[in-house]
Parts: sequence; C-alpha cells; structure tokens
Amino acid sequence: AGIATLHQGEIVRRRAVGKLHALAETLNKNPAPGAMGIGHTRWATHGAPTETNAHPHASDRVAVVHNGIIENFRELRDKLSEKGYVFTTETDTETIVALITLKMEQGLAPFDAVFAAMKRLEGAFAICVLFRGADDLLIAARKGAPLAVGYGDGAMYVGSDAIALAPLTEQILYLEEGDCAAITRTGVQLFDLEGAPAHREIVRVPANTVTIDKGEHRHFMAKEIHEQPRAARTVIEAYTAAGEDRFAAPIGEIDLAAIDRLSIVGCGTAFYAGAVSRYWFESLARTPVDIDIASEFRYRDAPMDPRQAALFISQSGETADTLAALRHCRNAGQSVISVVNVGTSSIARESDLALPILAGPEIGVASTKAFTCQMMALMALAALMGREKGALSAESEAMLAQVLRAVPKAMDRALEREADIAAIASEVARSRDVLYLGRGPMYPLALEGALKLKEISYLHAEGFAAGELKHGPIALIADGAPVVVLAPRDALFEKTISNMQEVMARGGRIVLITDEDGARQAGEGVWRTIVMPKIDPIVAPILYALPIQLLAYHGALERGTDVDQPRNLAKSVTVE
Repeated sequence: AGIATLHQGEIVRRRAVGKLHALAETLNKNPAPGAMGIGHTRWATHGAPTETNAHPHASDRVAVVHNGIIENFRELRDKLSEKGYVFTTETDTETIVALITLKMEQGLAPFDAVFAAMKRLEGAFAICVLFRGADDLLIAARKGAPLAVGYGDGAMYVGSDAIALAPLTEQILYLEEGDCAAITRTGVQLFDLEGAPAHREIVRVPANTVTIDKGEHRHFMAKEIHEQPRAARTVIEAYTAAGEDRFAAPIGEIDLAAIDRLSIVGCGTAFYAGAVSRYWFESLARTPVDIDIASEFRYRDAPMDPRQAALFISQSGETADTLAALRHCRNAGQSVISVVNVGTSSIARESDLALPILAGPEIGVASTKAFTCQMMALMALAALMGREKGALSAESEAMLAQVLRAVPKAMDRALEREADIAAIASEVARSRDVLYLGRGPMYPLALEGALKLKEISYLHAEGFAAGELKHGPIALIADGAPVVVLAPRDALFEKTISNMQEVMARGGRIVLITDEDGARQAGEGVWRTIVMPKIDPIVAPILYALPIQLLAYHGALERGTDVDQPRNLAKSVTVE
C-alpha cells in the first residue's frame, strides 16, 4: 500500500509492504504532508509484492495509481527505455508514469500528456495522476476498469467504486469508457474518448445505507455467512408480489417469452451460481442454456441468434472478463440481462435489464451471501421466464414461491449446526487433498465448495460430478482422504450413495451433507454427517451453500490463514 501527496509543489511518497496498518505505522513515523494526494492498496500484478513495486509509482514529475493491467507494457517499456527513461520497478504501471513524463518533457500540458498516454495503452486501466507543481489538479481516466468521482464540500474525490467514496460524499459521477477527467477542488471537466467535452449525470448514493464493520464476528466472512437468512428474506420480498404466491420483478423492455436460448456468463463463484441456475431455466422455463466462463466466452466466437439473450452474473458488477463478454454480446445485437450486487456498476449500467441481488456490501474476498442471493434472484428470473413462456403454471409458480419463502428459516436452522461443522472442519483441514462430489445442481455446488476451501485455506480441493468418479477422479482416492458429498434426499440420492460406497471401498472418508432422511438411508461407513433441515430439492443448492461455506471458513481458521483477504486474490477482479 502507499500514498503520494503534493507538499509545497513537490511529490511526497510513502509506501509499505503488508497490511494497511504497516503503511499507517510508516506514516506515523514519517508523515506525508499535503492537502491533496492519491493512494492505493493494490497487490503487484507484475513483480514481487515489494515496496519498490507498490503504488503509487512516480517520476520526478508525476505520481500514478492504477487498477487494471497494461497488456502491451513490455513493448512500451522497450521503446521508452530506448528514449532514455530508466525503469526502477518490475510493474506495468511504471510504463504509464514513463509515457506521461516523456510527453510532459516534450512540452505537453498535464491533461494533454495523460490523454496522449491513454492512446498508447492497451488493456484495462483506471488511473489517477498528480503532478509536481500543480496543487489543484488530479487527472483521472478509465478504460475497462471502473472509476468514480465524488463531489464533496470544498473537496473532490476519486475512487474505484461508490462504496469507497460513501463515507465522504453522496454525490457520485461515474466515468464512462474512455473518459478522461480534470479534477480540481471545486469541480471536474470531463472529456470523452475523442477528447470532446462530455457530460455525465451526477447520481446520489446514500452514504449511510449500511454500516461496514464486523459486528460481533471475528471476520467479515463469518458476519456475511450469518447475514444470509436476512439477505434471503430481502431478495424474496423484492422478487415476489406482496401477499401473493407469485413472482414479480421489473423486466423493463426485455421480452422474456421471446428468448429461445440463454447464454449464462460469469467468473468463479458467480459462474457456479449460473451453473446451478441452468437447471432452473431449463426445467422451469424450458429454455436451453449455454454456460461459459467469462474469460473464455468471447474467444470461442460462438454464433449468436437474435432470439438468444445473454445473462451476466457478477458480485461487483465490474469484473473485467464479464464486462468484456457483455460488450461482445451487445456488439452482436444480443439482449443483455445482468444479475449484480451493485446497481450503479458498469455491468448494471450497460445492461438492458439489471436485476439486483440486494445482498448489501460484501467485504470478504470469498463470496458467501452474494452467492446465495445470486441463486435466489436467478430462480426468480427463471420462474418469471417460465410464466411468460407458458411453461410454468400458476399452481406451480405458487408452490415455487412458497418453497423459496421457506429458505431463510431453513438457513437459520442450518447455522445452528456451526459448532458441529467446525469440529469436522478442524479434522478436514489436516488433510492434503479434499474432494467434493454432487449430482444435478449439487455438482456446481461441489465445485463452489472446493473453490471456497482452496481460496481461503490454501488446501488443494477439487469438485466433481459424482457420476464422473469412475472416469478418472477415483484414482485420487487414497486411504483417509476426505470426500465431501452433497446429497439431499432427492431423486438422485440412491445413485450418489453408490458413488459413496465406491469411495469408502477405497479408503476415502465421507463427509456427507444431507437431510434427516438421507442420513438414515446412507448406511454404515460414513465418517461424518452434517444434517441440514429438510427442504424441497429444487432450492436445496441455496441452503447447502451454507455448510460448505462454514466448512471452508473453519478449515481456514484451523490452518491460520487470512480469511477475509486470502493471498494473491482481490475482491473486484479488474484484470483479464
């Protein structure tokens, strides 16, 4: 982390390695005076996480903070070195510093130098620049990464999103793609990609809608896991008609009945939420679904039909791969639907229909409540589409609404099992490898369970479709290896039990997550059982997300890892 300020016309820079408190200690010992400045907590994309590679990066003329990645930085670095610029870091960001510095040495004014530099940068970036000798000027620019300007009382602010600016101001202006802004203490001048003056609407974002703290919990992740029953109730209230057993949502100009095929796109946990919802769209709306990882979607050049729609899922609404895929679909004439947690995000603003998941701020890097809220919003959308297409009867819709309303109470009961899950997690955490198995919609949940465990505990974990076990993965089963099986008592239960027997016969230890009926029928040999409340199988993936989150959380505690900020990861992924 680091900051740069301007003091008596000169750039002052302080940086530190580690958590933010390390920078605070540095500043206590060696303050950075000034009435304007820039700062960043960014992990080094290129090079080791050292003080030298930490933001802000600077020359004698400018200091820069940067989100994103400069894809042509090696080519630029070579050309700039030939012109005499001496690089001191391993980062892509320093090429931005070098470009702006050389342009200013050639006589360009600050804004013109930044604008000229932008034209040579390939990739995704949001930057903010301060200049030696310019005590009332910041230049901000964006391409493919979010950036917002906040209007304060006698002050102006720049941040990567509204949440960062919320404690400072409620008046936010979002830069659009290619925008470049000249910011002073009294206002902002905005220019578009062509350099023409531009106007962007100032929106009000209430600053005190939520308190961002851990409450009585040790970590944000723990707090957010326990917030899920409340968050689920909020989603249900938003997506069902008051006092009626039917679904409701503002669908705008999207004709759901006209959609013959749906492409679902997301990354990581959002992708797995989409993978679960595939079963709902195909069963409830009788609509065939393609599902893709966002970083792969646009490169396979899939044919697109006018009656096909694209659905994008993102917690932040700023995920770089997902946003790029969205623009790819929009350029191909597709209708664009998004399911996001931030209604003012780039993905939401660029969609024909943006459905909020209403989870509230999620601070822990490993997504928990956003995942379950995404699934609930997706189920509501699938039901709406089914009704519009005539595939879902009024009776079935009413039954589905009732089933969904039962989820929050079941979540409350599931959380009561936390102590039992923690005890199991402490044993699982001593293993070298953990496998997760599931069938039907429990298969993507198995993938999500493995992702949660690996990203916060650093244990090697893999998720598989239970029926694929004999097609290769069973070779991984070693004596004592934990295998987490997600198996509510549903139509596929007996088949999953057969897979469990195969695991146990080879010395694997089964951690079975099921309901009371499933626990009774599982037979002997199960190592540990986590019993969930009985619930309709169609919403079981939403409920069963909680035990896999708790298993990962307590496994990470056992291993002593950083739960909220796991190594190498970021909350909002702004690089491809």
